[in-house]
Amino acid sequence: MVSYGLYDIVEMKKYHPCAKRTKQFQIIRMGADIKIRCLSCGNVIMIDRDKFDHSIRKVIRSCEGPVEPNM
Repeated sequence: MVSYGLYDIVEMKKYHPCAKRTKQFQIIRMGADIKIRCLSCGNVIMIDRDKFDHSIRKVIRSCEGPVEPNM
């Protein structure tokens, strides 16, 4: 199981269907549901923790705060 925290940059198993098709997201809220932000387009996705635990591949790096998306 992968250990992750708030504001970590994570790689998911599937691509985000935006123009840049990235797998990198930042965790911006944690609880029963987890809110992640796509680092290429800035869209926010909320998924439940069980699905997130199944979909995460690895933690790329930890951050102190929110990171601006690369639009």
